[in-house]
Amino acid sequence: MSYPVKVLAGLIGTVLFLIFVGELSRSISHGFAGFWGGLPFMLIVIAVGLMAVYDYWEECIRRPEK
Repeated sequence: MSYPVKVLAGLIGTVLFLIFVGELSRSISHGFAGFWGGLPFMLIVIAVGLMAVYDYWEECIRRPEK
């Protein structure tokens, strides 16, 4: 896959993933569970989101060393 396609596809996938899990966390925290009930899930979503952004950086943005 060419570098620009890899960057664009990775960016679209990462952004859609972050939007999905972020809104899922928000809906749990604002819904029945309340803030304190949704806090553990929110912390997990933040950690996984940071890992997804790091993986995008490692796989798509950094050019491989030759």
